[in-house]
Amino acid sequence: MTPSRLRFGIFLAPFHKPGINPTLALESDFELVQWLDRCGYDEAWFGEHHSAGSEISASPEIFIAVAAERTRHIRLGTGVVSLSYHNPLWVAERIVMLDHITRGRVMFGAGPGSLPTDGAMIGISQSQTRELLDQSLGIIMRLLTSEEPVTFQNDRWNLRDAQLHLRPYSNPLFDIAVAAVASPTGPRLAGRHGIGMLSIGATTAAGFDALALHWNVLEEQARRHAKAVDRSKWRLVGLVHCAETTEQAYRDVEYGIEQWFNYFQNVAAFPQMSMPGSNVKEMIAFINESGFGAIGTPDTCTAQIERLHAQSNGGFGAYLLLAHNWANRDATLRSYELIARHVMPRFQGHHRATLDAAERAKEARPALSEVHAKAVEAATQRYAAEVAAE
Repeated sequence: MTPSRLRFGIFLAPFHKPGINPTLALESDFELVQWLDRCGYDEAWFGEHHSAGSEISASPEIFIAVAAERTRHIRLGTGVVSLSYHNPLWVAERIVMLDHITRGRVMFGAGPGSLPTDGAMIGISQSQTRELLDQSLGIIMRLLTSEEPVTFQNDRWNLRDAQLHLRPYSNPLFDIAVAAVASPTGPRLAGRHGIGMLSIGATTAAGFDALALHWNVLEEQARRHAKAVDRSKWRLVGLVHCAETTEQAYRDVEYGIEQWFNYFQNVAAFPQMSMPGSNVKEMIAFINESGFGAIGTPDTCTAQIERLHAQSNGGFGAYLLLAHNWANRDATLRSYELIARHVMPRFQGHHRATLDAAERAKEARPALSEVHAKAVEAATQRYAAEVAAE
């Protein structure tokens, strides 16, 4: 199924400069989500990280619980729970509890765990995380979709007749998605379980090239396991900063783009996100010229989404902006507002109606103006006649 209305949201890791006040940094993240709620964004996803100094959200579930109290409409997702770190029964219990607390606004995103420094602290290497993701997600889906007890044992978990304490609030179930970067692991699991996909590396060179392939893998696995799939459950993540002019956007990102690049060049052991650039000018050029992101006006953002739509070979359901803190607070909020005002309507069926209405009124204006003028003239003459008669 091809989506007819593109949803918009953010993927909030979050990224913050090491050394700044972490309490204020987290508060700014909550303020951002509140702003997005007011601007009409559809969803927000929150990460889980435990090391490396920048991505300071240790629990997307706690973040969602707080954000839910401060927002009204926006849907809130775990983006993502690193399943290799947790007992799957407790993960399922927490997400179902959030489903009740948020009255169905929660979404569940799962992944293997992206930072090697996280897993190393609990004795897990990157060579183990994908298999653990596979096993854990299978257990969680059984717990969520069936009331049959689950028994399972591996080197990390020993479940004995495990069952959920609560059944989900959402009927039939809240949105579930699995992360995908470049490898086929994510689309394979999404197809097997009939769930959505979070293409976190959609604009990286490897991720962009793999977009159509990933959907093909997902569809093939869905057929094999007799599952239905829906492109509206496919979310692509991209990098954007907008301003009224391209020159202003370039000035805005001087605030923090170097720190962000440094994190992926020198700190985070995440090779899919490695990128060249030794100064602001080179970094901006790489973002725009490689297609990795879009720094410019709302038209620049629109062009990136259209490019991703074409590469996906059939469309996707949501475009998630990767929150990055390239610009200061005011410029960041303004960027999200500009996207809401000028980009979102183009992909949600809203901008054409008002443009068409304006064009129809323009075409009819000469004839209607003449009728209006004659009506005013007639009314004036009637009034003059009434005065004369008195």
